[in-house]
Amino acid sequence: MHDSFAHVAGLHATGLRDLTTDLAALDGEGWWAVVVDYEGKVTCARFDDVRQAPLPAAGPWHGPRPGDWRTSLDQAAYENGVERIRSYIEQGEVYQANLTRVLTAPLAADAQPLALANRLASGNPARYAAYIDVPGLCVVSASPELYLSRDGDVVESHPIKGTGVTQDDLLDKDYAENVMIVDLVRNDLGRVAAVGTVEVPALCAVEEYPGSVHLVSTVRARLAPGIGWPEVFAATFPPGSVTGAPKSSALRIINELEPEPRGPYCGAVGWVDADRRTAALAVGIRTFWISGQEIRFGTGAGITWGSDPGREWRETELKASRLIALASSGGME
Repeated sequence: MHDSFAHVAGLHATGLRDLTTDLAALDGEGWWAVVVDYEGKVTCARFDDVRQAPLPAAGPWHGPRPGDWRTSLDQAAYENGVERIRSYIEQGEVYQANLTRVLTAPLAADAQPLALANRLASGNPARYAAYIDVPGLCVVSASPELYLSRDGDVVESHPIKGTGVTQDDLLDKDYAENVMIVDLVRNDLGRVAAVGTVEVPALCAVEEYPGSVHLVSTVRARLAPGIGWPEVFAATFPPGSVTGAPKSSALRIINELEPEPRGPYCGAVGWVDADRRTAALAVGIRTFWISGQEIRFGTGAGITWGSDPGREWRETELKASRLIALASSGGME
């Protein structure tokens, strides 16, 4: 049995003390690695030894062959889902909804997830990269998107909406979508914020990432007295950028159209330091998770009235292509 550990934000955490599904533990003490599935399954792992250290080295990665990946929605089914969402928008039920497909492939018994983490660290470095390996859960994330950071009572979210290969690829639809999600995040944070403290320091900033550019906004608030992690999650989860607006309608439509659970994809992946009251939780995008002898990866796109089904499918391909190539044997070396 290998030892559990986590590597998040340049911190190497060992000495697993306990595992809990109770978010209230994050208001207690200690340093926690955290994964919350899109469906709401919580894993909080408290570690005793946390220090600044590089990601440990590992042997070669033995991933699936590029042709071994299957998708929960093929192109025809995905494009049909886009049209279904457009019809819901036409009926006034939703303004936008995120449509996801999950890619799954078999994994060799000798495959080391830590080797995949090393491969992503060199081939697709990410601001919120995370490796969390505890009993019952192994997540390798190269997420560029901040779901929620915390510094004392101040919380921030950096929703990403709008993706292209270059800035010239970004459409009016992408900017409109970003503004809609910013409104949703402001509303979510407003439920747990002190009155008058919700602000938007940055709107639709263009940021470059490996292989793509994104529109990124910043929403900031100060938590009201007495608000703990359970209340924060109840108000803001799942993240608005990967659900849609209004969120309740988007969640219902997503549940109807997506045949497989998202798991850690579109959930929260990161760390909470309960002693210092600091945290950084990423949106679980660009994220692999491993269970048994299977590896999974999610990819999706935000659908609006202006969406073209073929273009949205290609966006999911763009978002997945670099990561799937890195995770496949014979892919990017």
